[in-house]
Amino acid sequence: MSAAPPNALARALRSFFADHLPRVRGVSPHTILSYRDAFTLLLRFLAARRGRGVVDLDLADLEPDRILAFLDHLEGERGNGPSTRNARLAAVHAFARHAAMSQPEHLERCQRLLAIPFKRARPRVVEYLEMEEMRALLDAPDARTPAGRRDHALLLAMFNTGARVQEILDVRPCDLQLARPLQVRLRGKGRKERFCPLWPQTAEALASLIRESRLDPDAAHPLFRSRRGHPLTRFGARYLLRKYVARARAITPTLIAKRVHPHTLRHTTAVHLLQAGVDLVTISHWLGHASVETTNRYAAVDLEMKRAAIAKAHPDGLGEAVAAWRSDATIMDWLEAL
Repeated sequence: MSAAPPNALARALRSFFADHLPRVRGVSPHTILSYRDAFTLLLRFLAARRGRGVVDLDLADLEPDRILAFLDHLEGERGNGPSTRNARLAAVHAFARHAAMSQPEHLERCQRLLAIPFKRARPRVVEYLEMEEMRALLDAPDARTPAGRRDHALLLAMFNTGARVQEILDVRPCDLQLARPLQVRLRGKGRKERFCPLWPQTAEALASLIRESRLDPDAAHPLFRSRRGHPLTRFGARYLLRKYVARARAITPTLIAKRVHPHTLRHTTAVHLLQAGVDLVTISHWLGHASVETTNRYAAVDLEMKRAAIAKAHPDGLGEAVAAWRSDATIMDWLEAL
């Protein structure tokens, strides 16, 4: 008995992932994996709701009301936030645009899928670590062990560069310039590359990691690796960060009230650069933002810190200074007494 030919959904998905995304649109492998995860979840959800196998689903099963039910399922049952919901919907929209071009007989259905709106999400408060908290985190790995030295280099590199966690995990020895000027080549979203300066202590930690791991400085494979020699994953990096945050909380109790994740270190870099007087355009290039508008939210954080500092100025102390000025014979006498 011969196998049934692929239906419209199977054909559209194959061409979408095998040809359209990598060749026509030239999207990054990370975007392709994100879209793949979205459709894995969606197809499983639809199969369960429709009471049939995934292989039996067709384009007719992609009705807007079922997509909306899937998005509600992500938030209500999987605990995803609006940003994750919108990312999954973006995958559906991209597929609908492709299906409308490749299979115009389904144009009306694709138009209805594209009409599903993204959900507005309240902007989250930018969480970052104070310098004492960051020091406690950097001191948490055990420098007496190879794994501890690797993890210290990882955390230090993340704080130094403000890079996204995947950008750091993709760094290869050949991307590092450990002779002055010290810098690292980072590959960000949309395959955009940028160079980021390194502090001497970061360069030394990375150079020590290369020597200890017996890696070729010109090697073109990821620098940060697990104990088994496999490239460290985002999930592994999150696990390590949680472990060291737990240790640091015993020394710095203010960390207890903070939710620390890899992006928190990115925010921390941005805020401390701003506090050091670095302009927003430079910070935008440092972090690899597509637009300086994305960086502007850190300016709001800096303004809040300044307001808090002004609020701490005690009115009584200010009053005493004004009174002393008025009692002096001249303004010059008062100025000289400061």
